[in-house]
Amino acid sequence: MKSNSKFFLALLVGAAAGAAVGYYLATDNKEELVKDLKDAAGKVKDELETELEKGKQLVEELKTQFNDLLHKA
Repeated sequence: MKSNSKFFLALLVGAAAGAAVGYYLATDNKEELVKDLKDAAGKVKDELETELEKGKQLVEELKTQFNDLLHKA
């Protein structure tokens, strides 16, 4: 990634973070917003754990296949 691309990506992330903080400070329903964010983070965590488990299973299958091929040769 070029230096300019990194700069613009960092600028975009910073702007998004600033907008999120501004929205949080301006809203009257902070508790609901925090609850929604926690729920969303929990869902992302669950999805990541599921995908991680799939990845581990795939690695185990590949190891088994590799060992089978090694013993056949």
